Amino acid sequence: MQRIKDPAGTSLRQGPSEASGDEKQSSADPLRVLICGGGAGGLVLATMLARKSRRRRKYAVTLADPNAAHVWKPLLHEFASGSADAGFHEVAYIALARWHGFVFAQGSLKDIDREKREAVIGSAYDETGVELTPERRIPYDILVIAVGGVTNDFGIAGVREHAFFLDSAADAERLQRQIMRDCMRANHGLNERSNDYLDISIIGGGATGVELAAELRATTRELIAYGLDKLDPERFIRLRVINADARLLPQLPERIGISIDQILRDLKVEVLNGQMVTEVADNLITTRSGRQIPSDITIWAAGVKGPAFLAGIGGLETNAANQIVVTPTLQSTRDERIFAMGDCAAALWLGADAQVPPRAQAAAQEARYLADRMVQIIAGNEVKPFRYNDLGSLVSLGEENAVGTLMGWARGAGIRIEGFVAQMIYRWLYKRHQAALFGWWAVIVDSIGHWMRGATRPQVKVH
Repeated sequence: MQRIKDPAGTSLRQGPSEASGDEKQSSADPLRVLICGGGAGGLVLATMLARKSRRRRKYAVTLADPNAAHVWKPLLHEFASGSADAGFHEVAYIALARWHGFVFAQGSLKDIDREKREAVIGSAYDETGVELTPERRIPYDILVIAVGGVTNDFGIAGVREHAFFLDSAADAERLQRQIMRDCMRANHGLNERSNDYLDISIIGGGATGVELAAELRATTRELIAYGLDKLDPERFIRLRVINADARLLPQLPERIGISIDQILRDLKVEVLNGQMVTEVADNLITTRSGRQIPSDITIWAAGVKGPAFLAGIGGLETNAANQIVVTPTLQSTRDERIFAMGDCAAALWLGADAQVPPRAQAAAQEARYLADRMVQIIAGNEVKPFRYNDLGSLVSLGEENAVGTLMGWARGAGIRIEGFVAQMIYRWLYKRHQAALFGWWAVIVDSIGHWMRGATRPQVKVH
């Protein structure tokens, strides 16, 4: 085995396949880091590594993602309800790459050639199906898989065919257009249904389902102001949350779950706890208890898993949820030069006897951990394992309301917050994510601009 020095002075092992032909890497070359996935973790990691290379080119960072623009996934329920427009919140990856000094390669991860240390990145297409980039192979010294998670349908019949998912901004906007289409038709007497209402069922009593229900109720109350004056949206749209667990938000303290349950009921959202869905059909949901629930629009928000293409990719160890099994330093168990983070990684939550939960805050913490220690880990130096610090959970229930807990600083003791203060902290989490990408001055300017645009934009997206 040959040993080389990376620009940071760390000794790196180099296999025989790297030390031959035109692919030789000299000690002056930057370390090639390929990050697949530009979500809350992958994009932050790419930005942090690129910043470290501004004065001395320590890394050559490439970020690959199938989408052309980045959006923060916790906002998807707002895009789906129409209370926020994805166009105002998305940022083109190619612009981010230009600003920070990394390379953007549009396309999704297809395969990994571990022997040659190359990742196969698939073709990228525009919205009309025109190919933008061909399939290609990108070499790496370190590969970070951060492709995120997708909705887990648990193999339940009819879910894929008849339910909406919220895995991307495109999914959210598709749902929003369907709801607006049904409301517009009903307002003008074109409703083809035999009843006089629209049943919307959200399956899943976690944060996504709860937040979407609250946002939908809030936005439907605004519809009359935008020309839907022949119907009462609050009566026309019947909202319900169908939850398999005994209560909403089982990951939060019971008193908070009960409080949120009451808030939803006060918003005239029907909550059905302890109802396990066994089949989703066109306009009908069946539960294990034998109950049949009418549903014109069904939204599935019950669980997260890794994308199907990750199962056994490159011979890596994956679990039943298609997540890559990683060590306490976030390295894949079968290749020390491949890391995984975020929702697609099965990382141990040290001290909690559980997996790190699929949250944006977890992905951001993993990004900071890898940015500081990745080279030392590869070099075989002793480093502290990744330890997830639960900072609490907040659930948004409308423009000026949120409920949740703050933890971490209180060493595990949850501090309940709610109302306007909780909503401000909820918004601050997004601002902190933006600051990691642009810096706080840019975030302040953008926030002022967003507030000023509100004077000329509708409160609800109606197109």
